Amino acid sequence: MNGLNLTVSADYEAMSDAATTLVIEKFKQAPTGLYCFAGGDTPVGTLRRLVAAHKSGEIDLQKAYFVELDEWIGLDGADEGSCLYYLEKELFGPAQIDASHYHYFNAKSADLEGECQAADKFIEGHGGLALILLGVGVNGHLGFNEPGVSFENYAHIIDLDSTTQSVGQKYFTQEVDRTKGITLGVKHILEAKTAVLVANGEKKTAAIAHLLEEKVTNDWPVTVLRNHNSAFIFVDQKALL
Repeated sequence: MNGLNLTVSADYEAMSDAATTLVIEKFKQAPTGLYCFAGGDTPVGTLRRLVAAHKSGEIDLQKAYFVELDEWIGLDGADEGSCLYYLEKELFGPAQIDASHYHYFNAKSADLEGECQAADKFIEGHGGLALILLGVGVNGHLGFNEPGVSFENYAHIIDLDSTTQSVGQKYFTQEVDRTKGITLGVKHILEAKTAVLVANGEKKTAAIAHLLEEKVTNDWPVTVLRNHNSAFIFVDQKALL
């Protein structure tokens, strides 16, 4: 273990408070840096607090740059339940961030490899990620880096695990194809100056238990955070065994 820092909070709200405090601190150190904030249910409390800090003048999200973590192939921002739809609803819209300041995957593109290369180039052009905020899947995935993934990947296309496909239905009011995803890679996560993970609830106990063990394995991609130089883990009591 290099730089893994664990904070256990009483509940989801306290966990979100603690994570937001750290993200704001890092944001003040790099106000024009490049940030990656995950979609999904768990990070929403942190995102809403960051938007509130922006509106109060504590930070200025409009000066920063952002890159999308992942997307369901075949969906875009017009599709309710897509990752981009979520980010526009919870972050880009409320903070009125100009579209030129965020890069996202066009997961409907005929050239998905080109989309991967464009994301890699955007990150490289901004000197890498200042901070990445992650949730974790019940199967231990980070973004759409599924069990068995190579830790050497940058942005890539991936077949989604059956667990991810099943759990993912909660974001959609109708059936959509959830068999493939496009995602930043584990190399991006490891090269980010700071990695922040938020996890709450009993459904995440297995993933967090594996993270807190000594073994790093791509069977549980979340465990790679043990190899990060500056990783901060925020959980609530229910996420611990």
